[in-house]
This record gives sequence, C-alpha cells and structure tokens, in this order.
Amino acid sequence: MFTHVMIGSNDLERARKFYDAVFAALGGKPGAMDARGRLIYAHEGGRLMITKPIDGKPATAANGGTIGIAAATPDHVLAWHAAGVAHGGVAIESPPTARPNGAFVAYLRDPDGNKLTARTPPTT
Repeated sequence: MFTHVMIGSNDLERARKFYDAVFAALGGKPGAMDARGRLIYAHEGGRLMITKPIDGKPATAANGGTIGIAAATPDHVLAWHAAGVAHGGVAIESPPTARPNGAFVAYLRDPDGNKLTARTPPTT
C-alpha cells in the first residue's frame, strides 16, 4: 500500500547518526543522501526518507502519528531500542515487552520527536 514514509528533521546529521544506529541493530544498512538532500533508508522493500521541510519551516513530530518498523526477533527489538537510546532517542511508553498477541514491542522518540515502534509479528 505504501511506497515510503517521509519525516522531517531539523538536523539531518543528528538524524543520520540515530537512524544509522537503529537500522544497523535490525540488520539494515546506513542511509544514503540523495541529490535532493534527503536521507533514504531502504530495508526489506520499505523506504524511510528524512528531509528538512521544503517550506523552510521547522520540522515537527506528528501528533498521534507512529511509524512501525518490523523486527525479526525480540533480540532485534531490544538491540533497536538500546541503539536508539544510545544515539539520542528517548524511551517512551512501557519498556520493551511482549504483548498479549505475542508481538514483542518497543517505543522510542527520535531526536526530532517522531514516535517510532519496532515490533515482531504477532503470534496469535
């Protein structure tokens, strides 16, 4: 259904350090800067793009928005969470935990305030 997710950042180098670390924890590759100055992360068919807003105004986090990132195992979720906190992210909501449906889930805010979750598939 989706071709990509695009989020804004006020500091692309800070964003690069954070996203390079969290995607490496999931087995992904570092981001690449395209000709238009956007960071692009591609992993297992999905694309996350990070850019300074084209209207010149400051980037803000979506109120009520969450970006979900697939993880293969609970260990990947834990590594993603630890890498994010170590690189400027903020742990939010509950600590990484199993949900009643069997999914293992963790939440972070990136350095620009965007809400992210890494999760394994549900088992039920």
